[in-house]
Formats: sequence, structure tokens, C-alpha cells
Amino acid sequence: MRDWTDRFLAKIRDAEGGCWEWTGGRTSDGYGTFWLDGRQQYAHRVAYETLRGPIPDGLVIDHLCRNRACANPAHLEAVTNRTNILRGVGFCASRAQQTRCVHGHAFTAPNTYIAPNGTRKCRTCRAATSRSVRRRRRGVTCAAA
Repeated sequence: MRDWTDRFLAKIRDAEGGCWEWTGGRTSDGYGTFWLDGRQQYAHRVAYETLRGPIPDGLVIDHLCRNRACANPAHLEAVTNRTNILRGVGFCASRAQQTRCVHGHAFTAPNTYIAPNGTRKCRTCRAATSRSVRRRRRGVTCAAA
């Protein structure tokens, strides 16, 4: 019977940028999967743990090459989930990289309010909205019933 490492290496091919592209099964979002010890595991995690050591508790593996099918341990780094998300190209990452609000005001410490849900809000825009709401309310009269 073949050793699991032979099976693993048979599913890797060299790709652009030095990636070890996984040619075996993949998840719907592109991560390689590999059967080991009677259960399906992520190929990049197997490669990392085999060649670099255990993944510390509370950390996830980030693909520095941005290729989810890559299993090259040199392209993988153990980081917090927050760091992994912020390094990406998703909605949260793009919002975190913004330096100005939608109206062009800078997100500086004095001009930024952190909402309870963790999002940043522009104090200048919040003040303008509050003034506008107060003006509208002043002009409203109650109709007699």
C-alpha cells in the first residue's frame, strides 16, 4: 500500500508563481481536499502541518499567494482570522482599507465614530444627518384627531 505522502504528492503540480496547485478534489470555493486518517482535510493545512509544524490554536492558514488551491507551505502563513479577512479582497477588507467616507471626509481619529457593530462612521456626516432630522421635526405639526 502506498504511503499517504505519495498519494498527496501525486495530486500536486507546479503552477505559476511557485504555487503547488492541488489537482485533486476541491471544495466549492476552491480549497483542495485530501482524505487522511479516515477524514477529509484541507490540502493546504495538511501541507503546512507536515512541513512547518502544528497550526497554533486560534490561528487559521492564510494563502499569501491568494490561490486557494495552492498547497506550498512557503505560500502559507498562520494568522488570526481577522488578519486573514483583512488581507483579502472581500467586502470587509475593502471597507477596512477605506480612508474616507462616501462624502469624502477623512477617517481620522477625531472624525471617526466606531458603532456598536464595529463599523466606522463619519462624525461630520452623522452631525449633518442629525441636524437635518431636527430641522424636519421642527417643521412637522401634529394633526388634531
